[in-house]
Amino acid sequence: MSTLRLVFGFGVFALVVLVCIKLIPPFFSNFELEDAIKNDALQATYSTRTEEDVRNAVIKHARDYDIELTPKQVRVTRTGSFGNGTLTIQADYTVPVDFPGYSTSLEFHPSSNNKGVF
Repeated sequence: MSTLRLVFGFGVFALVVLVCIKLIPPFFSNFELEDAIKNDALQATYSTRTEEDVRNAVIKHARDYDIELTPKQVRVTRTGSFGNGTLTIQADYTVPVDFPGYSTSLEFHPSSNNKGVF
């Protein structure tokens, strides 16, 4: 009976390790991308960078974190003028996760909104 419990315990431990190995990297990459988006929104609000430049910067940051984004998945909206308007950056993407016998997709929606001083 104790060997059965030991085998079952190892099986549960292996399952938990497998789930962690599959799920933690996409969430960590999303956290890093969201931090980069917040920094881009802060800097771009007070500069003369166009929406296209900001979009390209977000896509470049995503590639650094092994996230594949297309220009259609990144929305950059500027309201008002440079320095005293609002800049909003939104990205939507999914990451497929495959487990033995089961597959799913994780949906992520990192975004940032920064208002100018005036």
